[in-house]
Amino acid sequence: MELLNIDCLGKSLRLEGSLAGWQQVFWDDKLVSVINASSDNEGSKTHEFELSQHSGDAQTPASILIKLTTELLWQPFKIDYALYVNEQLINQGQRDTKDIERQTPQHPVTVKKKFSLIGLGSLALKLLKSAKVIKVVLVGASLAAYSWLFSWEFALALIACLVFHEYGHVKAMKYFGMKTKGIYLIPFMGGLALGDDKINTRWQDVVISIMGPTFGLLMSLLSLVAYWLTGEIFFAGLASFNALLNLFNLLPILPLDGGHILKSISFSMNSVVGLVACIAGAVAGIFISYSLGLALLGFMLLIGSVEIVFEWRGRHQSHLLPLDKYGQLFSAIWYVATVGALIGVIWYFAGMGDELLSLPLQILQS
Repeated sequence: MELLNIDCLGKSLRLEGSLAGWQQVFWDDKLVSVINASSDNEGSKTHEFELSQHSGDAQTPASILIKLTTELLWQPFKIDYALYVNEQLINQGQRDTKDIERQTPQHPVTVKKKFSLIGLGSLALKLLKSAKVIKVVLVGASLAAYSWLFSWEFALALIACLVFHEYGHVKAMKYFGMKTKGIYLIPFMGGLALGDDKINTRWQDVVISIMGPTFGLLMSLLSLVAYWLTGEIFFAGLASFNALLNLFNLLPILPLDGGHILKSISFSMNSVVGLVACIAGAVAGIFISYSLGLALLGFMLLIGSVEIVFEWRGRHQSHLLPLDKYGQLFSAIWYVATVGALIGVIWYFAGMGDELLSLPLQILQS
């Protein structure tokens, strides 16, 4: 994780580190100081190194002593720094979570690509994204597919639910200053909100993930009000169906939104806790998939399992700033409150007939 990037003698001085305790300092992209991983992962740290330069007409090398001192706190994140050149203070300051959220790392973390069907699918999607017309084509394909399964009225309602949900993700990305590529509808699979920038903190992952279901909840509540005002059963069905759709998305299973929320909270506590929580979610997903015959969920679990493996393998080099205890608690409360509200909407309409709740299950079983 890039903790600091400041000017030093006209070139970049970059400090990288992680919760594992290791820190590395790069000057002009050259490694100049290292502190190895240890349980002492915060507090005062000092990096010292010498630079050589030619001075005067004599062209004789002169040694310059550089010292970078830091006072690091992970939860809540804060780093105070001071930069000395030959014992003279030339720069000092402080960074917090907001600075990490807004930064663009000089060297973003890259993952080696391996040949796989998932990789081929990702490459195909990237090629399709290059053409703006593909959005219109996917909307038309989704409308045709859902109209074939049910009716064009229901298809329009479903697409509205998906777009409203995905717009919540896009809105969250823009809040954090991230560039977005828009919303893509995928027939029989749902929707996808794409961004150009990588997240830097677990808090960003939580907010971006939960804002989709939160916007979905808002749509259900608006439909509920419309039903109260008009008495049209269509709005009752829309509110109930949309609530169930977003509730499914909040299952604590990767790669669903609920799985990302669980991953960010649990891995912020401890990598072992994170692994156990994600595996438990996957086991619950297998049980649900088998019990209800949800083939789509089973396919998602395969993708989620790969994500769990990569998260565990990269735990010591993670570039994501973890949630502090307040962030963990707030995220959990937000998650539980959203789940409870969605269940409340479904519960309210349950007495009107089971047919209102059968539509989303038909889509999932297809």
